[in-house]
Amino acid sequence: MKILPYWKHRNPVLLILGLGIAVIFSQLPWFKDFLGQMGELGYLGALIAGMLFVSTFTIATGAIILMTLAKTLSPVELIIFAAIGAVISDFLIFYFVKDEVEEEIAPIYDKITGSHLKKILHTKYFGWTLPVLGAFVIVSPLPDELGVSLLGMSEIKTGKFLLISSISHTIGMFLLVSASLII
Repeated sequence: MKILPYWKHRNPVLLILGLGIAVIFSQLPWFKDFLGQMGELGYLGALIAGMLFVSTFTIATGAIILMTLAKTLSPVELIIFAAIGAVISDFLIFYFVKDEVEEEIAPIYDKITGSHLKKILHTKYFGWTLPVLGAFVIVSPLPDELGVSLLGMSEIKTGKFLLISSISHTIGMFLLVSASLII
């Protein structure tokens, strides 16, 4: 299902645009007030921040909110609620957007892997490579659309997708919250 019209390199452009907007917003007083209000929402704010953390356009805003919440909320509970929010968003991406992003990365994947390597990667001995790569992308600060698409290309079942997404986001949120507490 196409949600937005296609243009080449849309996701990198949206990532840069989202980062720019987050940097600009972080300097505005009303945005700082908004972040303070997110802290008042407690774990609901963590859930919302986790949902924002997965998208190309909102990853920076989600990260800023999570780092702000890390100062006032229990780190363990913050990680759990943020990971749940991220998994919810990943699940929505998995069903509504994965085919669209998959169309962008499939030619790159085909060019890199070639037809023989592609056949090998989809055998029972190497079929785990796409899910592992997808999980690494989800753990990383990169937007999840790429990781979700890699998991979708592997034709993973929904239950396994939710398990991989949950574990990956828990690790990713742990790293983000730990970094924000250290800084």
